[in-house]
Amino acid sequence: MTAANATVRTAVVTGASSGIGAATARRLAAAGFHVVLTARRKDRIETLAAELTEAGHQATAYALDITDRAAVDAFAASLDHVEVLINNAGGALGADPVATGDPAEWRQMYETNVIGTLHITQALLPALVASGDGTVVVLSSTAGHGTYEGGAGYVAAKHAEHVLAETLRLEIVGQPVRVIEIAPGMVKTDEFAVTRYRGDADQAAKVYEGVAEPLTADDVADTITWTVTRPSHVNVDLLVLRPRAQASNTKVHREV
Repeated sequence: MTAANATVRTAVVTGASSGIGAATARRLAAAGFHVVLTARRKDRIETLAAELTEAGHQATAYALDITDRAAVDAFAASLDHVEVLINNAGGALGADPVATGDPAEWRQMYETNVIGTLHITQALLPALVASGDGTVVVLSSTAGHGTYEGGAGYVAAKHAEHVLAETLRLEIVGQPVRVIEIAPGMVKTDEFAVTRYRGDADQAAKVYEGVAEPLTADDVADTITWTVTRPSHVNVDLLVLRPRAQASNTKVHREV
């Protein structure tokens, strides 16, 4: 895979088919990056790549399941160079208590949020180091820094993703690669809560009920782009991002 201009920095965005991933791809493209969009839904990332290209940006779509290590390795081998990795793919399934949680859903969340992040980070780390100025962004969640009832499976996965980022930063200090963790709180997107509640749109809507201004995907994308475009010696280790109406995972102001 060859960028149109080899001097342009390449940013890989996982989970770029919707929500925060798609918004981040748009922001990074506008900032001058060649964005490589990855996700399982090929049609969506191809549509987004076409949109960005028509706007005069550089974008490439690559259908990828980050839980498939062989596919991830093949993807990494296809890249001429990469300077930025945005680990965005992930998500929540279910809101059941520990006593009745579905182990299959826990496993799927761990595979996507943690093992998938591990796969793509391991595969691209040599190229990021070789670039002389690489950045790994891990999009975790405030769920990785606190607990709440009914969220243990997702919370456990995001705690693991937080520890992955924190440990990687310790292990590669001295290498020319920054490790940044962005931990958003309440973000209203088209799919996150609907997926969590297994397609129940009414239940998903209740998550944001009465909250005047939850974060948007573009709010988070703007923050990610800001951290990535800081001077190379500046590492934003951890940035927690919440709407003003949310004081913690369990304390939200609702106007009802």
